[in-house]
Amino acid sequence: MTNPDIADIFDSIADILEFQSANPFRVRAYRNGARTIRDLPESVAEIVREGTRPLTDLDGIGKDLAEKIAELVKDGKLEFLEELKKQVPESVLALMRVPGLGPKKAAMLFKELKVTSLEELKAACEAHTVRELKGFGVKTEESILSGLQFAADADKRILWAEADDLVREILVHMRACPAVERIEAAGSYRRGRDTVGDLDFLAVTENVTAVMDHLATFPGLAAVESRGATKMAGRLRNNIHFDLRTVQANSFGAAMQYFTGSKAHNVIVRSMAKDLDLKVNEYGVFRGDEQIAGDDEQAVYAAIGLPWFPPELREARREFDWAATKELPQLVELGDIRGDLHMHSTWTDGQATIEQMALAAKARGLKYIAMTDHSKRVTMVNGLDETRILKQWEEVDALNERLKGITVLKGVEVDILEGGGLDLSDEVLKYADWINASIHYGQNQPREQITRRVVDALQNRYVCSLSHPTGRMLTRRKPYEIDLSAVMRVAKEHGKFLELNAHPSRLDLDDIACAEAKNHGILIVVSTDAHRPDGLACMRYGILQARRGGLTKDDVLNARTWAEVRKLLGR
Repeated sequence: MTNPDIADIFDSIADILEFQSANPFRVRAYRNGARTIRDLPESVAEIVREGTRPLTDLDGIGKDLAEKIAELVKDGKLEFLEELKKQVPESVLALMRVPGLGPKKAAMLFKELKVTSLEELKAACEAHTVRELKGFGVKTEESILSGLQFAADADKRILWAEADDLVREILVHMRACPAVERIEAAGSYRRGRDTVGDLDFLAVTENVTAVMDHLATFPGLAAVESRGATKMAGRLRNNIHFDLRTVQANSFGAAMQYFTGSKAHNVIVRSMAKDLDLKVNEYGVFRGDEQIAGDDEQAVYAAIGLPWFPPELREARREFDWAATKELPQLVELGDIRGDLHMHSTWTDGQATIEQMALAAKARGLKYIAMTDHSKRVTMVNGLDETRILKQWEEVDALNERLKGITVLKGVEVDILEGGGLDLSDEVLKYADWINASIHYGQNQPREQITRRVVDALQNRYVCSLSHPTGRMLTRRKPYEIDLSAVMRVAKEHGKFLELNAHPSRLDLDDIACAEAKNHGILIVVSTDAHRPDGLACMRYGILQARRGGLTKDDVLNARTWAEVRKLLGR
C-alpha cells in the first residue's frame, strides 16, 4: 500500500461524504489527510510497520485517520470505504465532475431522477427532466450538457504528478529485473502534458517472457488485458491503461522518438524524411532496406537534418520553425529559479510559520520568497485585514534581521472583488514588496465582467502579478471565462507579470498561454502556491509546464535576482 494508494482512498471517502452532505470539517479532514500523505517524502506504510513514531505526528493526521491508515496497511482495504460504496454507487461520483454541479445538486439528481452515470445525466438533460427540479432550470440544464464532455475526459485522465508517481514506482520495480537491459517511459507523460491518459513503456531485453512476468508482479497492477510476443497491456491503479513494448537495442532510440510523439510532430518528421528518400518508423531510419539510425534519438533526428528536440516541445507548434532558423530555445531548468513569489503561512491557511517556509526555501537553494497570505475576502481561511497584514509585515521585517542567506518579501494575495476593485486599500498595498492579485469568488460571471475585473486590477500601480489567471483545477473545474489576450495586452502595457501556478492540479497558465505571453514579451512568474514546506517541491511541475510553453530562463521573472526584479517593478 503506497502513499498515492492511501491518498486516493482518502480522496474517495471525501468525495462520497461530500456527496452525502456530511459535515464539511469531516470532508476537509480527509482532503487534508490525502494531501499530507501524497506529498510525504517517506512511506506511510513503513512508518506503520516500523512503529518508530505515531502517525498523528504528521500534519493533518488525527487519531481517526491514523487508525484507518493502519487498517489499510494491514488489510489492504478499508471497511469504512466499503460501507460508503454500498450507500453511493461509484459511478455517481462522476456527476460531481460536471462543472457547476456541486454535491447537493448531484445528490438531488441521484435521489429524484435516479441518475447514476454521466450517460444517464445526458439523457435526462435531453429529455428536459432536469430543468423541472427545484433549483435547476433551463440554464442549469444547458450548462450541465455543455460540461459533460469535460467530466467524461476528467474521468479518463490523471494529473501528470500522479502519473509521475506511478512511472517512478514501475521503473524501480522493473529495473530490479535482471532481464531488463533498459527501460524508459514515453508518450504524453514524457512530453510533460498536464494530464495523462495512459502510460507507455519501452524496454530492451533478450528475455521478453521474464520481463513481462516481472511486470505482472507489480503491486499497483489492476489487470493484464493482453500479452503478446513483444507487447503487454493492462490497467494500473486509478484505472490508468499501460502498454509495455519490448524492442531491440538498435531500435530503442527510434522507438522512443516514435512512441513519445506527439502524433502531429511525428507526421512532420516522417514527411521530412520522405523528402530525403528516407523512411522513419519505430524500428529506425532507413535508406531502402538499410538502417542508418535507430539506437538513440539524437541519431534519428540527425539523420534527417534535425536537432534533438526536448520532449516537451514535440507538439508540432513552433519547434520545426526554430530548428530551421537554428533558434531552438535553451529551455528553463529548475536550477535557474532564484525565488518563489507565492506561498502561505499559518497566518491564513498555511501549515507552517513564515520562518519555517523561509528556511525550507533556503534549503532548496532559493534566495528570496514572498509571503503572500490571503486577504480578508477569503473568510474561510481567516484572510488578513489591513491591521493583521501590517502586523505580519512587522514580523517579516524582524525575521529578515535574523535570517542569513534568504530574504522574505512583504507580500499578499489580494482578492479581486466580485464587483470590481481590490480587497485591500492602496494605503496598505503601497507598503508591500510584492502583490499577487487573484480571483476566488464570482468565477461564474460572464466573460466580459471577469475580464474587466482582472484588467482593472492589473491597472493598479501596486499589483505585480496575476495569480492562477484562469482559475482552472485540472480534472475538477474548467477555467472561468476570461479574455486572456485582452489581459495580456494590459499586462504588457502596465509592466505586469502573469503567474504560472505550479501546483499540479492547477498548472495555470497552461502551456499555450505561456507561449502567447512569451510572444507578447510578458515575463512569467513560476510560483508554487505552497502551503507548507514540502509544497515548495511543486516548482518542478511548473518548470515542466514552462518548458512546454517554450520558455527560457530569460522569460521567467523569478530566474532573476531580487535586485533585478525590483528594477523591473520600478521600485
